Amino acid sequence: MHDLHLPPLATGDGRSLSVGQGGSGLGPVRTIPAGGFIARNAPPLFNLFAVGPLFLDGRVVHEIGKGYATPAGSQLTAAMTSVFEFGALSAQPMFPVLSRAEMRGDGNRNELAAIDDKQAQNIWDGIMTRLGRIPEYRRMFEAAYPGKPFAEMNFAYASNAIAGFLTDRLAFNNSPWDPFLAGDDNALTVTQLAGAKDFMSARCSICHNGPAFTDNKFHNVAVAQLGPGEGDGPSGHDDFGRMRVTGKPAERYAFRTPALRNVELTAPYGHDGAFTDLRGFVDHYSESDVKLRKYDASQLEAALRGTVLPDFDAILATRDTLLSGVKFPAKTIDEVTEFMKALTDPAARDLHAVAPSRVPSGLSIDGN
Repeated sequence: MHDLHLPPLATGDGRSLSVGQGGSGLGPVRTIPAGGFIARNAPPLFNLFAVGPLFLDGRVVHEIGKGYATPAGSQLTAAMTSVFEFGALSAQPMFPVLSRAEMRGDGNRNELAAIDDKQAQNIWDGIMTRLGRIPEYRRMFEAAYPGKPFAEMNFAYASNAIAGFLTDRLAFNNSPWDPFLAGDDNALTVTQLAGAKDFMSARCSICHNGPAFTDNKFHNVAVAQLGPGEGDGPSGHDDFGRMRVTGKPAERYAFRTPALRNVELTAPYGHDGAFTDLRGFVDHYSESDVKLRKYDASQLEAALRGTVLPDFDAILATRDTLLSGVKFPAKTIDEVTEFMKALTDPAARDLHAVAPSRVPSGLSIDGN
């Protein structure tokens, strides 16, 4: 996981599409293994406590009174979810460890890779066995959960601990926007203030609202599908987004509304990292149908050349109607981009202190 979420790169990896298992190096210079790219952009980890459905397609959900809905189904037992203290965020770390491309590996590369994909419980148990071989980890787990012997813990305890870390160390809510809301009229620049007015008076705030600037819903905003995809469509190089979870054709190409706090720091943007700078992503929302059709495949990373071009007509068929007729002049795009920079907490600009100096396993801390 640390290969995809690096503190010096604002908890991302600076790539349009991540390179997972089998790669070497970090961030933009990470080399590509035989397995190729992970199908989706590595989202930032800021303020996840304020985000509802997790993962870009919302496949991990917690609803009060209804419980948890996840890809693991009944394998995520009531005994496991009873450990969770942070809602959906406590469940989220249960799943990257199951992914062969992200963390587990293929074939017989290790004892976890040899387990069948459908046996989530066995994979989770195998990880706890690994952790249990390290005495310092056992002591730390028992200190974190007083009265519970490590031998009686399952991977839900580790997942919940990761959620606690993310909530404690990666919550950044002291941007210039916050003192402005509290009454400091000088907290924003003139351009940022104009951008805030544009943002609120246009349709941006319909989807980007609340404490994290997301409605926690799913929208097709006509982003071109790049890279290997998730195996969807005739070519097998498409990604149907939310439809993969719900099965509803109307949600094809819909992805969770991205949260905007600290968004200035988290390029590239889009579910597949199609936009490498913030202004370009804002600009896309103006006449997104026209821009989608004009998309130049040469914008792909060199390593992605040869990929199948997106089905533009299919993407536009379910484009969110909120985008119909949206057209911004260049000045508005500049102002809105500057407003989004006012959502950056200065403390989020340098995260080197987030990474520990050492870990009990003795593995190198190369995230620094």
